[in-house]
Amino acid sequence: MHGRGIRTAWVPSLEITSGQPEPVAANGGLSFASFECDGDAGTGAAIDAALEQIARGHVDDFIRWIDDAPPGPVETRWGTGFRTWDECMDHIRASGMQAPDGGVVLPLRYTVYEHPSYNVVSSNSIWQDPARRREADLLRQAEENNSRRSLYFPQVVRDARRIEETAGLSVTTPESMDRLGVSLAHLDSTCTDFYDAAEVERVFYPEIEQLLLDFFPDATDALVYNHDIFNRDYDGPVREDQEAKNPGVNTGYVNLVHNDLNDNSGRVRCRELLTQNLRNFGREQHYTEAEADAKMSRRFMSINLAKPFETVEQYPFILCAWPSFADQPYITNYRVYDDRVGETTRFTYRPDHEWYWIPRQQPNEISMLKCYDSITDGSVSRWSFHSACFDPGTPADAPCRKNIVVRTYVFF
Repeated sequence: MHGRGIRTAWVPSLEITSGQPEPVAANGGLSFASFECDGDAGTGAAIDAALEQIARGHVDDFIRWIDDAPPGPVETRWGTGFRTWDECMDHIRASGMQAPDGGVVLPLRYTVYEHPSYNVVSSNSIWQDPARRREADLLRQAEENNSRRSLYFPQVVRDARRIEETAGLSVTTPESMDRLGVSLAHLDSTCTDFYDAAEVERVFYPEIEQLLLDFFPDATDALVYNHDIFNRDYDGPVREDQEAKNPGVNTGYVNLVHNDLNDNSGRVRCRELLTQNLRNFGREQHYTEAEADAKMSRRFMSINLAKPFETVEQYPFILCAWPSFADQPYITNYRVYDDRVGETTRFTYRPDHEWYWIPRQQPNEISMLKCYDSITDGSVSRWSFHSACFDPGTPADAPCRKNIVVRTYVFF
């Protein structure tokens, strides 16, 4: 690990949900910012940890265990998994698994490696440093092997529009977000070109902020801070341009069960936005440290909202409800930039995870999922987790999902 230098990064204490197990994380769950050296926000320590994990060889041994298992099902401590989507789908059909009306049974990809993981982002300077080429090669190979740490498991996915039939509450209410971490809103946007980042910021961001203030009557402020476009068939320029506040276009879908934030990063990301405007594509914030402390001393939450450009046919977005995994430890994935270490989460399979989707989601239907909530006493959902998936009930050549996902904070 790097030694400690002059610390400028804000380091949160770990605040897990009451009754939840300790996370599977480096440093006992403590943020890498606590290992800051010469103003690097702990990024050097995070890269050291990633290289140390590679050197131990445990990841390679684990991948070999999966690769060398006999053909067919792979038995894990959580249940039977499969190396390919087709194998899992064959199992679903052979076992006669059924979903309720509006639902579907799908192979979902979960990690089966119950250790922290590392992702050194493409903008990190290590990729362009000739003196660190050997280290970069090791990191690149490790990241290419990330997908080999996961398996497909069968899951029932229910129709979110019918949540009231099973959960006794409407999915279009804040109570659904409090209890399940999942909600559905409606918006007829006036944005005409979602590929124009400037128009999205000027038109769509304020629409979403107002939607959130209307949806949560007790909210005092809402901030949209960035967005992503997903379109597998897009053939234009796709690269992100931070200076122009243009996120580019994603031509792939994240087909892995995950959440975008956790106990540390939910608060760190909020404070970065309020005090530094770090990677903020939305309204500039000008809070002092003391003002940010005061704002964050009250309840706040991070919510992702997804709006399709047209009726969703293939590669829908699916969400998992909080109560079904509230007692499960999350696995931290570290995203290492030059100026910060982000933390996302992954999860291992459980057969009783409560999954939802919105079949043929319409352009005015906005799916909402919680990524973080500052309330830790267990009285409300802390987050949902989510994934993309391939729908076997829709033709394989059907148009793939085209949508925008905005990331937000809501303050109370």
